[in-house]
Amino acid sequence: MKYLIAILLFILPIGLVPVLEAQSNGEFEIARVQYRGGGDWYSSPTALRNLIRFTKDQVPITINERYDDVALGSRDIFNYPFLFMTGHGNISVNDAEMSNLRRYLENGGFLHVDDDYGMDQYVRPILKDIFPDEEFFELPPDHPIYNNVFTFSEGRPPKVHEHDGKAPQAFGVYRNGRMVLLYTYESNPSDGWAYDEHDNPADITEAALQFGVNLLVYVFNSP
Repeated sequence: MKYLIAILLFILPIGLVPVLEAQSNGEFEIARVQYRGGGDWYSSPTALRNLIRFTKDQVPITINERYDDVALGSRDIFNYPFLFMTGHGNISVNDAEMSNLRRYLENGGFLHVDDDYGMDQYVRPILKDIFPDEEFFELPPDHPIYNNVFTFSEGRPPKVHEHDGKAPQAFGVYRNGRMVLLYTYESNPSDGWAYDEHDNPADITEAALQFGVNLLVYVFNSP
């Protein structure tokens, strides 16, 4: 890991110049998505803040510790290279919101959706419909998200909550050669990020945070 961090010190500033230009203060800024439909988009409010702090302790990457909440249909989403969405219930997306999200992803943005349980039946069809001509697929075990900083030897995201007792999965969508979307299912890493809100074993919390580091490093170092 120390060797990789040393490499990142040289690689990250080069690969991230286009994204940095979109930030007002020279730091990466991330946002949580506020959506319609009645689902609790606001759940686990400390998750992102805790993940950012942990990431900054682990790798040389500059991220603003404050995150914002942005509506899916707002032009404000274009101010953030990384969007995070979670919840337990229903999500409703109209044509204007879908078009806005599609443009955002095609212009360098990234969306991570984490099913906090009860979200899958509503969000999965939406995620598949963003780019219906692109494959919605499970990430292979050798994907960089599983090994770029911390190694997940099983090639899958950590299992933070049992939910329905299924194996944890991570699904992706690529557009023009770049992964623009990650969906974590039966895993719920953001529950582990919110360690001050949820009582998880220490090793589970650590694995969830490490997975989050891998995700942020992957997103912010992608061409």
